[in-house]
Amino acid sequence: MAAKAGDNPDSLMSLATVFCLRNLKKTMCYQGFRNKLCLRSDIFLPSEICDKLVNTYMELVHTDSNFEPEESFFQLFSDPRSTRLTRVQLREDFVRDRDLEAIKKQDLIELHLTYCNNLSSRSLKALSCFRDTLVSLCLFGCSNIFYKKCGAPLACNEDTDEDEEESPASRHALETDFNFQGFNRLRLLNLGGMPKELDPETLLKPLKSLTSLDLSNVQLLGTSFLTQWRDRLASLVLYNVDLSEELISTVLELVNLRHLDISQESRRISKFKMTKKILTAIVQRLVHLVSLDISGHIMLDNCTVPHFEEAMGRPSIEPCKSSIYPFQELKRPLQFLGLYDTTLCNVTHIPAYKVTGSKNEDQVLNAIEAYTEFRPELAHRAINQLFDIARIQHCSQLLRALQLVIAALKCHKYDKSIQVTGSAALFYLTNTEYRSDQSVRLRREVIQVVLNGMEHYQEVTVQRNCCLTLCNFSIPEELEFQYSRVNQLLLKILEPARQDESIQRIAVHLCNALVCQVDNHHKEAVGKMGFVRTMLNLIQKKLQDRMCDQVMEFSWSALWNITDETPDNCQMFLNCRGMSLFLECLQEFPDKQELHRNMLGLLGNVAEVKALRPQLLTPQFITVFSNLLDSKADGIEVSYNACGVLSHIMFDGPEVWKMEEPRRDMVMEKMWEAIQSWDVSSRRNINYRSFEPILRLLPQSISPVSQHWATWALYNLVSVYPSKYCPLLIKEGGMTLLEKVLELESSHPDTKDMARKVMEHCENFKEDPMETNPGQDANFGQRG
Repeated sequence: MAAKAGDNPDSLMSLATVFCLRNLKKTMCYQGFRNKLCLRSDIFLPSEICDKLVNTYMELVHTDSNFEPEESFFQLFSDPRSTRLTRVQLREDFVRDRDLEAIKKQDLIELHLTYCNNLSSRSLKALSCFRDTLVSLCLFGCSNIFYKKCGAPLACNEDTDEDEEESPASRHALETDFNFQGFNRLRLLNLGGMPKELDPETLLKPLKSLTSLDLSNVQLLGTSFLTQWRDRLASLVLYNVDLSEELISTVLELVNLRHLDISQESRRISKFKMTKKILTAIVQRLVHLVSLDISGHIMLDNCTVPHFEEAMGRPSIEPCKSSIYPFQELKRPLQFLGLYDTTLCNVTHIPAYKVTGSKNEDQVLNAIEAYTEFRPELAHRAINQLFDIARIQHCSQLLRALQLVIAALKCHKYDKSIQVTGSAALFYLTNTEYRSDQSVRLRREVIQVVLNGMEHYQEVTVQRNCCLTLCNFSIPEELEFQYSRVNQLLLKILEPARQDESIQRIAVHLCNALVCQVDNHHKEAVGKMGFVRTMLNLIQKKLQDRMCDQVMEFSWSALWNITDETPDNCQMFLNCRGMSLFLECLQEFPDKQELHRNMLGLLGNVAEVKALRPQLLTPQFITVFSNLLDSKADGIEVSYNACGVLSHIMFDGPEVWKMEEPRRDMVMEKMWEAIQSWDVSSRRNINYRSFEPILRLLPQSISPVSQHWATWALYNLVSVYPSKYCPLLIKEGGMTLLEKVLELESSHPDTKDMARKVMEHCENFKEDPMETNPGQDANFGQRG
């Protein structure tokens, strides 16, 4: 069988790394002085392992809410004699000055710091420690690193107070003493987002050997300094840099460029007009180009071939057929061409293997891939376009689309726009149309990023999108690996007194599905999270609004499910005024059949708990249950459940019946009449996982009517759904107990007759298990 999309297993290295990080004290470390984490003295790790540990640690911190960061983690790598680091990638506010200071003795070759806003000029001192070995450095979005923290000097102080560590860098205390003097091996540098107060020319002057430079969103006072790398620079990124004739002229002198990015965020803010002359000059002068990005520019009309003159036939990447005049002079197709948010992406013949744009799915996916890490503002727009493709058309590159959206959501966990559009796209990319092509592993990745979004954003749109996406999964099976977490998040959504109606409805539906058909220990755990109280609070609010809607019905259904064979949850229901709300709902909504069925099903679960039955044995409750025996709501379900509640109460014997009214014998008589009125071939909206609560009513003479109800229940279920319930009854020893019913003199003749028929059904099923009864196709509801 062919592997499904995204089904590649993790490498042993990855699995071992994650295990060690989750169990540091059991594998590599011990608890030292002041609970500081220390590396064991017999541990010596090469750079391949250390790099993997640090980079995976950062990924876990940002994507796994169950992962607990270690305060002194980076101190484990302070001594290069036992641990070697060479290539490190750190991102976002989690990274502190002390973390870089901890690893300053390492001979780093690559250091990528992205959006590390908590780094101050103290970290520049640590950077200087890497100057002899550093080849690649990224400081993208780390603008605070050029400012002193609370006016603190540049000196690296190991004993810095915690207060100073946590304080923000002062935007008024610019660090002016730092430059890249001594970074002689540095070849690749990314200073995207560098403060406008800094002069790039002064800062970069000592760097003689750069081959790649990224100055995205940097304000350039002059441009001539770029020519110092005229013969060496192979990659130049000037995204969102104000272009001018002078800057273009300077760029054209960098004749060894292989990658040039002069794109803008949007045509709406672009002041520079991209002309045919400029594009032609770029192609003619920069003959080594394999990658060019001119996204977001206003293109003058004379750049393209008139539509009626375009070469006929299939779209071509041959330069001679290019629909864009200047690119006809290319000697070979470009490897990459950025045309996002330009009119050029819509032409037929584009001489590039990979193009970003908005014309089709391929261009959109290329845009998400190219811009996610450093340009979330563009990735957000491209994901929005992918959303439209998945919603209106059909996504033909499903695996790639899902992986790109997942990567964007992980990379920008704190970017609201990415979370909104990404979660919306996931809803359509995981629906039934695409489901058969997706592996378990891939779908689990989707669930993880969806839960991350729910965790960090209380905003209505994100919450709704995430909840809707979860509805695309088989519940509870596909969510069981995150069972506790998803329940906690849903209950948190339902906590506010007044929640968005649509989110509330979806969240309650998910809660209900999550506690249906799961083991009792799961139900008990969720009950301790406040599940019962939360559902009853929702019911209380709906009663106040005098509204019986899906939220009300789902809440009672969820309570029915979570109390099944879980006495603790039944006790919580009683403790939280559950019976009062039951009576109020019955009075306020006398005609709501589904509501009545769910409430009586729940009370059936409570009645199964012997220790709790005395709380149901009051004149008020017994009268209500007795009256509901006559109900025709939802077929026989309400009457059946009311009789079930009374059957368990009657099973405790006459000695517990302390009330004068209603009399026990009168209630029992009504129960007999109700059972006789039911059609034994009724198809049921119920689902038994175990017959144990019914079977305990069989071999007894205390309450023949309880025995009769239990026997009728079994007769109905094995008759209508034999393939489901005959094996269950046989497995749980029901045949032996039915034989005892036949042996008891107190058993009613009608009860014995039904018992024989139940046994016959099961015997026939064992001989011929082929199912022929169309009733088996019934859509089972819940019974706890």
